[in-house]
Amino acid sequence: MTQPVPAPQHATVEEARGGGDAGGESTGTVVVAGLANLAIAAAKLVGGLVSHSSAMMSEAAHSLADTVTEVLLFVALKRGNRAPDARHPFGYGRETYFWAFLAALCTFGLGAGFSIWQGVSTILEREPEGSSTISYVILAVSFVLEGGSLLKAVRQVRGAAREHGVTARRYLRHTTDTTVKAVTFEDSAALVGLLLAALGLFLEQVTGDPLWDGVAAVLIGVLLALVAGSLARANVSLLIGQSVPGTTRQDLEDEIAALTQVDGVPFLLTTVIGPGQLVVAAKVDFADTATVADIERASDEAERRLVARHPGVRYVFLDPTAGDGRARVAAPTAE
Repeated sequence: MTQPVPAPQHATVEEARGGGDAGGESTGTVVVAGLANLAIAAAKLVGGLVSHSSAMMSEAAHSLADTVTEVLLFVALKRGNRAPDARHPFGYGRETYFWAFLAALCTFGLGAGFSIWQGVSTILEREPEGSSTISYVILAVSFVLEGGSLLKAVRQVRGAAREHGVTARRYLRHTTDTTVKAVTFEDSAALVGLLLAALGLFLEQVTGDPLWDGVAAVLIGVLLALVAGSLARANVSLLIGQSVPGTTRQDLEDEIAALTQVDGVPFLLTTVIGPGQLVVAAKVDFADTATVADIERASDEAERRLVARHPGVRYVFLDPTAGDGRARVAAPTAE
C-alpha cells in the first residue's frame, strides 16, 4: 500500500468533489450574518413587546436562534481548521459538522419551537395587539439587513459555482461547507419569515382577528423546522463519513485506471473528512508484467494526478490487488 500524500492547502472549493469553501470567506459570511441577526433580534423584540404581536415575537426568537447559530458556526470553522496531530491524523475537519449539527438543533428548538408555541397560544387566546406601526418599520429595516447578509452568502455561492462550472443550486446541494449552506438557507428563511410576519399583521389589521397573527407565527415555526431538518440531515451524513457523488467517484477511478501498468480499479472508496478534505482509497490491479519499481512509479503518479487535478483530495491510499475478480468490489454490509 502506498503512503498517503497530503494535498496542498487549496483555498478553492471543488463542488463536484465534495469540497468546502475558502475558510476565510466562509468566516466572513458567518460573522456578517451573526452581527446582522443580533441587531435584528433586539429590534424585533422591541417591536413584539410594543405591538403584542406573536408573529413579531416569533421573528425575534428566529433572529436570536440565528445569532446563536452563527456563533456555533464560527466555532465550527475555527475548531475544524486545526492541523492534524498524532491522535487525529486526518485532522479535525469533521468537528465542523458536529458544531453545525448543534446549530441546526438550536434553530429547531429555540426558533421553531418558540414560534409554534407562541402562534398556538395566540390562536387560542385571541388577544388583540397594540399599535403595529413600529412593527412594520422594524420588519422593513430587518428585511434590508437580512437581504444584505443573504446577498453576501449568495455571492460566495455563485462565485464558487461559476468557478467550477455548475449551477448555484447544484453547488449548495453537494458542497461539504455546511456553514455557508446554513447561512444561505437561514437568511432565505428569514426573508420569508419577515414576509409572513408582515402578512399576519396586515390581515389582523384588516379583519380585526388575532387569528392571522397566530397563524403567521405557526408558519414561521414550520419554516424554521424545515430548514433545521434539512441542515441537520446534511451534517449528520457528513459527520458519519459521506462519499463523493457517483460521477466524481468515476472521475477519480478513471484517473487511476488511465495510468500505465494499471489494468483496472476493481474497488474504490472515498470519504469526506472535512470541508474541502477528501480521502481516496482503492484496490488497483497492476499489469502482471509490472515490476516493483513500475508499481511504485505508477502509485506515485496516481497520487500526484489526484492531488493536482482534484484539490479536494488530501490523502490517497492504493492497494495492489490481483486481477482474478475476487477483490472486494462493494462495501461490506452488516449481517
